[in-house]
Amino acid sequence: MTGPSDRADSTGSDRRREVADAARRAFALLPARADELSAVDDRTGLPARRLHADPESVERDLVTLVLTIVELLRQLMERQALHRVDQGDLTEEQEERLGLTLMLLHDRMTELCDHYGLTLDDLNLDLGPLGTLLPP
Repeated sequence: MTGPSDRADSTGSDRRREVADAARRAFALLPARADELSAVDDRTGLPARRLHADPESVERDLVTLVLTIVELLRQLMERQALHRVDQGDLTEEQEERLGLTLMLLHDRMTELCDHYGLTLDDLNLDLGPLGTLLPP
């Protein structure tokens, strides 16, 4: 008989497998450029598909990715805060503190973008047919 923890482990394992399969499918769609085709996949005999990380841009790309995730979370927190204010769940003091915190976080994001030569628009990833990651 399986208990709740067994089901949770199974569900978590299923979710991890699902995410891994999705990542594998996504990376399979990224063919290597002609100058990157030095390796051949032993299983298929076809040129290997891989990501090419330019050492000169990898730091900037990583910073862009991290700041994009932070900006997405900041915007989600802001929306949740506005929802809670609209619902009347917060005291005036909590509203003031929350507003100040969100303004400071926005200012810090702007400073970090300036430090790395980015704009907040640079953090808005284009998801193709889905549109952009961050709302306008």
